[in-house]
Amino acid sequence: MKIAALISRNLLGLLFLVFGLNGFLHFIPLPPPTGLAGQYMGALFISHYLTVVFLIQIIGGALLLSNRFVPLALTLLGPVLVNILLFHSFLAPAGLPLALMTTLLWLIVFSSVRRAFAGIFAQRVTAQ
Repeated sequence: MKIAALISRNLLGLLFLVFGLNGFLHFIPLPPPTGLAGQYMGALFISHYLTVVFLIQIIGGALLLSNRFVPLALTLLGPVLVNILLFHSFLAPAGLPLALMTTLLWLIVFSSVRRAFAGIFAQRVTAQ
């Protein structure tokens, strides 16, 4: 399981780092989305919301690749991944396989550091 987690962490870090950098440098040509997906992406682009998302992807990917603050990286990338899944599920289903693969990688890395998240899943917390 350690090897699977190591490979998953590096692949996930590389994916988010590359696609985050692509948001600024545009070295991977992507066709513009059409229809409702295009309108949604247009609104995100015009509002500069995507700038923040790309920065979070770069930071999270770099943290995963450096093997530093992995739980923090997973916490940062989790909401981004949920939005990617929802976008591809409802607006652009062609990218859904990559989104599902990325989710699987995230879950594998999460399972390797799940002890760091133990406090989040506590049903009750006693006051100190």
